[in-house]
Amino acid sequence: MSALRREKSVCGFCLTLAITGARISEVLALTADRVDVANGAIVFETLKQRKRAVFRAVPAPRQLLRLLEQMHCAPGHRLWPWCRTKAWNTVKEVMRDADIAQGLRKPKALRHSFAVEAGQRGIPLNIVQRWLGHARIETTAIYAGALGIEERKLARQAWKSFEGALPSIDVI
Repeated sequence: MSALRREKSVCGFCLTLAITGARISEVLALTADRVDVANGAIVFETLKQRKRAVFRAVPAPRQLLRLLEQMHCAPGHRLWPWCRTKAWNTVKEVMRDADIAQGLRKPKALRHSFAVEAGQRGIPLNIVQRWLGHARIETTAIYAGALGIEERKLARQAWKSFEGALPSIDVI
């Protein structure tokens, strides 16, 4: 993964986006006191809902939590003092270096792929909804919708029950 070859702050930022499915603004707002190593989670303030002070804990691997813990900053200060534009451009650069198609080089693509992957791994939609911070499950269903390669893989799984039942078709 291209992010792993980057400095600690860039690596931590990109991994936090990819592993948690959080919005770029939510990751930018993250402070050290919201990295809950004891409970194995990162606590995000859900910034898209109309109410303030709506928090959600998203499970995260210990390695990511330790990496974020090593990013020393003053209590109450953000882990990444970047503006939104710098964060967006940093993610695009890392995705370009990873040879991700230009149309998919967006932080939001990480959020969508998180939801699709969670769905393919059998995580219930209501749990994915909580992790993504969606007020409505219909929104989560849109995010979890598979496209392209993921959709074809799912279709191949569905077709397995027909293997051997379909006649051989000769194409002229």
